[in-house]
Amino acid sequence: MLNRLGSLLLLGLAALARGQGLYKEADPIELYANKVGPFANPNEVYSFYSLPFCAPEDMEIRREDLGPLLKGDRPRKTLYDIHFRVPQTLKQLCKAKLSEADVKKFRQAIVDDYYFELMLDELPIWGYVGELETRAVLDTANATRYYLFTHLDFSIAYNADRVIEVNVSADPLQRVDLGQGGAREVSFSYSVRWQATDVAFGDRMSRYAQSSFLPQSFEIHWLSIINSFVLVLLLTGFLSIILMRVLKNDFSRYAAAEEEEEDEEETGWKLVHGDVFRLPPAFSAFCAYVGTGAQLLSLVFFMLVLAIMNMFYPGNRGSMNTAALVLYALTAGTAGFVSAHMFGRFYGPDGRWAWNLLLSATLFPVPLLCMFCFLNTIAILYESQAALPFGTIMVILVIWLLVTLPLTIIGGVLGRNTAKGREFTPPCRVNKIPREIPPIPWYRTPVCQVFMAGFLPFSAIYIELHYIFASVWGHKLYTLYGILFIAFVMLLIVTAFITIALTYFQLAIEDHRWWWRSLFSGGSTGFFVFAYCFFYYFGRSSMFGFMQTSFFFGYMLVASYAAFIMLGTIGFAFSFIFVRRIYSAVKCD
Repeated sequence: MLNRLGSLLLLGLAALARGQGLYKEADPIELYANKVGPFANPNEVYSFYSLPFCAPEDMEIRREDLGPLLKGDRPRKTLYDIHFRVPQTLKQLCKAKLSEADVKKFRQAIVDDYYFELMLDELPIWGYVGELETRAVLDTANATRYYLFTHLDFSIAYNADRVIEVNVSADPLQRVDLGQGGAREVSFSYSVRWQATDVAFGDRMSRYAQSSFLPQSFEIHWLSIINSFVLVLLLTGFLSIILMRVLKNDFSRYAAAEEEEEDEEETGWKLVHGDVFRLPPAFSAFCAYVGTGAQLLSLVFFMLVLAIMNMFYPGNRGSMNTAALVLYALTAGTAGFVSAHMFGRFYGPDGRWAWNLLLSATLFPVPLLCMFCFLNTIAILYESQAALPFGTIMVILVIWLLVTLPLTIIGGVLGRNTAKGREFTPPCRVNKIPREIPPIPWYRTPVCQVFMAGFLPFSAIYIELHYIFASVWGHKLYTLYGILFIAFVMLLIVTAFITIALTYFQLAIEDHRWWWRSLFSGGSTGFFVFAYCFFYYFGRSSMFGFMQTSFFFGYMLVASYAAFIMLGTIGFAFSFIFVRRIYSAVKCD
């Protein structure tokens, strides 16, 4: 129970907000009921009054911003009568007549370990609906007890005219056993205790921030990231030294052959100089992937910068969701510009640039939209608050139509115009007929290469990925954005190095099809991330049910796809720089 309460304390941080309430003595303070749901399923949240609690006749829902709505927040007024600095010893909330169906709802909620969230002065209050007890008795029918908490004790700390801290506890002496089933009458009650504190209003979140990570966990976190950093540094260093020595020998051998004007047959990567700059098939889609990857890379970078600047402090409810949505819309011009500029420079200004722009605008949003429609439909069928209201969906569509799409088109037009007169000139002449590729051993096939390319970058971020999953798909609070930034930089460095190395090995065996291969090699970490989802779901989490399972694997599939596009762009960009550099350093014609 203590561990669960500790997790609830950390979970409450994610909903903390810096309220602006100034109160006089006896001023009423509204208490809002936000949501209930299984503790193990963070996305399976329902209306507080989906359970037969004491509900007001006139249900009033407080208006929320876009960020909290994306989190599933729908606060509703309650019947609790709380006044500033006015204690309540024992006050009856209501007497509820529970039907047999209502009792079954409460029993199932207790079995599923339901928690609830209330909000007072923008401070969350977390607690459990009830508790399950199992006794070792001969009568197995009475071995399990379903206890419903009917009395809540609110402890509120204040400083002058401000609310500083709110806690709630259930009185174990005032609980109702629902094990017998059948209709019954239940009396719900509450009490309020007030206590003065010296904590300033601006510091009312400090105690939560201090308890968000235990000192031992913090040290282990830093040691893990330092260990990964040293490992990455050594591996990339060894890889760089080996690659540089091999290239140096290649350059020396080719230079000696040119000086002596020998007619010996070329071997290795120089042999495919006439095909290495041949444009790959589906080049328009390839450019669109690179442009989308550049947009996602800029999105992640700006998100990390805002996080390091403490813009996503725990009390700013839904701020990260809002920032991600707005930044994605504002960075749409990056996708259009990079894609159209690359397409124009390689293919020429008279290419199908309109089709290229359409692909840039839809390669990521369309799969995301399809997955969202599927998951939102599931949430609607479950009558969950995770389902976005129609108005919120329309706002998002308007943002895409009026901001994202126009910026993509504007960026594409600018990219096309800047590409005019700057057509790419390869350092080697491209042959008209593609060279035949010799037989390739199985360990150098595309599947094996992609697997090797993703393993090392994934191993560099494995530890950090666990903390991210525990925060996004659990009730942990993530605040160490500096460590996350370091892990992200390591991921980019390792992805670039391993893709360059594999591109060289591919060209060395006279396989010139490196364009798409470099993109898949760089983005293969996304496959490992999605594979890790299965390990986390079955081995590290307690999530259950069709809805939560669909949300977890559905959105992680989209996230892995985004990681594939972003890291694939990094892999191709550095591979292209590498290929252009080595073929410019030797005489090929």
